[in-house]
Amino acid sequence: MPLVAGIAWHDLVNFSDYGELLPLVRNTLWAGAALGLLGGLMGVFVIARDQPFAVHGISELSFAGAAGALLLGGSVVAGSFVGSLIAAGLIGALGARARERNSAIGVLMPFGLGLGILFLALYQGRAANKFGLLTGQIVAIDDSSLLTLALTCVVVLAVLAVIWRPLMFASIDPEVAAARGVPVLLLHGLFMLLLGCTVAVAVQVVGALLVLALLCTPAAAAMRLSTSPVVMPLLSTVFALTSMIGGILLALGTSIPISPYVTTISFTLYVGARIVGHTRERASRQVTPALV
Repeated sequence: MPLVAGIAWHDLVNFSDYGELLPLVRNTLWAGAALGLLGGLMGVFVIARDQPFAVHGISELSFAGAAGALLLGGSVVAGSFVGSLIAAGLIGALGARARERNSAIGVLMPFGLGLGILFLALYQGRAANKFGLLTGQIVAIDDSSLLTLALTCVVVLAVLAVIWRPLMFASIDPEVAAARGVPVLLLHGLFMLLLGCTVAVAVQVVGALLVLALLCTPAAAAMRLSTSPVVMPLLSTVFALTSMIGGILLALGTSIPISPYVTTISFTLYVGARIVGHTRERASRQVTPALV
């Protein structure tokens, strides 16, 4: 019986050759693990700094850069990096004021998306390459792409480890941090650079349209369960890793791209975290009057 008109269930889901297909996505699994670690930690600052909108804006320019490189026959990874870093530089130059930043991002996003769609419309190659830039590709990570991703992750995580404490201070209370001598503007620009690199490598796996599921949702879920500076990053990383690896393993047995699985797992974790957090808050409110 068809699932929808013209599409049978077995056309979408088929795990009969799962064992044979699994070695084909070894690089993607390693990439997913690296991105889960990177996205979980970077997402903590994205949420703390209230910059999910910036992630989306950078991803649109990253998509335009990758699509332009695809059209010109160049490196899609390099094009993605160029687009991401241009967007991150433009957004970082606006400073940390949310009103100006969000207005500019609202202008950049449709421009980047429109430019990327124009490049894809002009591209005469495989349709799978076009679709993969938006939604991710499960077997698109070759050895050179994995090496680039791994090196990027190492560099970003190393810099993040060095600036973690002052960046967290500047993210939570920038006015007090500036008064204490913390270089808030410098940290803001450096964080945007790290965010641009993170988005550029994430787009290669999860696609440009759904990168928020990696860089925002896990951290938002973790924040519902704990605000501890130690526990929250750990939970965010676990949630991001679960979403990435789980999404890859599920997508392998179906004809559906990775992104719907990653976003579904990530959203499910977020809903579960909200339910647990709400239940805990209700229990706390009930206990407090009793103690009084």
